[in-house]
Amino acid sequence: MRRIIIIGMVLFANILMVSAQDSAKTKPVSLTMEQYEKAKTFSIKDLDKDTYAKFENTYILDRYEMRKPYFITGDDGAKKRIDIYKLILKDGMQELGTMLYYSNEKGKIYTVLQPSFTTDKTVWNQYFNDIDNINKVETNFVLKLSYILSKEMSFQLYKALNQGKDLNAEMATYGTDICFPGDQEVAMADGSIKQLNQIKAGDQVITVDPVTKKAATVTVTKLVQHEAKNYAITKLLVVSAKEMNTNAGTEIQLSGKLLSATPNHPMKANGSVTNMGNIVIGDEVLCLDEKTNTYKTYTVFNKTEAADGVQKVYNMETVTGNTFIMNGVMVMQK
Repeated sequence: MRRIIIIGMVLFANILMVSAQDSAKTKPVSLTMEQYEKAKTFSIKDLDKDTYAKFENTYILDRYEMRKPYFITGDDGAKKRIDIYKLILKDGMQELGTMLYYSNEKGKIYTVLQPSFTTDKTVWNQYFNDIDNINKVETNFVLKLSYILSKEMSFQLYKALNQGKDLNAEMATYGTDICFPGDQEVAMADGSIKQLNQIKAGDQVITVDPVTKKAATVTVTKLVQHEAKNYAITKLLVVSAKEMNTNAGTEIQLSGKLLSATPNHPMKANGSVTNMGNIVIGDEVLCLDEKTNTYKTYTVFNKTEAADGVQKVYNMETVTGNTFIMNGVMVMQK
């Protein structure tokens, strides 16, 4: 599978903390930058055995809900481990955040501290920077972190860089152009991928029958190019996740794909043709499983829509077929 370049960050608001702090009837304590940096140095000696640890007689790490670890295997076949702990201020027993220990297949551990909902934005910004830096060296780290926290927390929001803004304020361009940004990747008939803006007439690409899920080869007759504007772009993060509970913890096979297009581009969701802008979280779309070279259902995990900067957009025309595979996701012809 093509490597997804996660260009954004994750913002998690743990509203489980709200009820916990309300029940304690105490004024919530906000995590300071000094506490944030200090806590990141706290390590658990034995993640398999230690469910509770004290630091400086001031802080406590308590395994979250006594959960066993999660073991996540992505498309690269490498197994990662995530252990979740609550960071608690001993004085008043108030929660400051959620600590996650992310162990890669080589045994290296990355420590991530998700701040509590009352934390100042400067600390949140540092958190964003920290997870973005890890994502640069650990493939799909943000996706894996987002998936686990969305299971455990009452609320989660996946947020891509420069998205989630007021489209009207940004004067995003909506119109009749039904296209993709030029950096999207097309599945070619020979098994390779090619950036959309490099496609030319005569290229052979894959088309898929949405009913039989059988692939065929079609020839491109034209690459349509539209002038550079500040187009509104819908982005879908779709995932396939298989979970199995074991004595050691929860094993997860996780695969994700990120697709970008103008909101009016047609595609199939839940078996019916719709526009990308109408798709909602939880909808099901057909995607290519590169490991088996078959097509299976993925679920929309997140959707954003925002102006994406001034750029040209493109669309292909082919001799036959009414679908093609873009970034591993089946989309409809214009």
